[in-house]
Amino acid sequence: MSQVTTEPGSKASRLLPILILILGFGAGVFFFRDYLSFEALRDNREALLAFRDSHYVAMVAAYMVIYVLIVAFSLPGATIATLTGGFLFGLFPGVFFVLLSATIGATIIFLAARFGFGSTLSARMDASSGLVRRISEGIHENELSMLFLIRLVPVVPFFVANLLPALVGVSLHRYVFTTFFGIMPGTAVYTWVGAGLGEVFARGETPNLSIIFEPAILGPILGLCALAALPILIKALRGQKGL
Repeated sequence: MSQVTTEPGSKASRLLPILILILGFGAGVFFFRDYLSFEALRDNREALLAFRDSHYVAMVAAYMVIYVLIVAFSLPGATIATLTGGFLFGLFPGVFFVLLSATIGATIIFLAARFGFGSTLSARMDASSGLVRRISEGIHENELSMLFLIRLVPVVPFFVANLLPALVGVSLHRYVFTTFFGIMPGTAVYTWVGAGLGEVFARGETPNLSIIFEPAILGPILGLCALAALPILIKALRGQKGL
């Protein structure tokens, strides 16, 4: 009886995307950490605005590519990049550029994780027992609700929200859909803050990034969280399985 074995070369090739993301993270932090800061935006704002005014399409393309790389490599600069989008392009179309770029970058992480070890780990979670299996089943049975929740809740790290769905075998189209719309509220808030950076710079101040936790902003977001969790609650009340 023959057994199917995994060749070392095949296993290494599957882990290559993960390795590239890890190396990209290290290189990005080492070489570009000084450029992904509020100070860098403040000091170079006039040059950025001048380039935008003379090469608008090129600026949009460069901005989106940089944002995609920041998200794909999980670099510590997504918030500054979102503020920059609002500063350069206004609330709209700035928020659209940010949403599209963030979704593409998150999808790159999702695909890399799934190609590298997501399917194997997902199978192991399905074959396991106890709490791990219950978590996996809960996510599968309430996919849309759970995916929206991890995007909407401000305390869930963006990197975790990008990786977790891949590791439990979430479908790609639902991941993309819930990522784009799930990050929309928080993205709109920070892009709006960025759109007002001109006045902040003029006063020599720094933006209030904790605005998302103010009641007027956090309240509606928590309301969306409750709405996303409603199907899970209904299933629980009906005695069905779920988280």
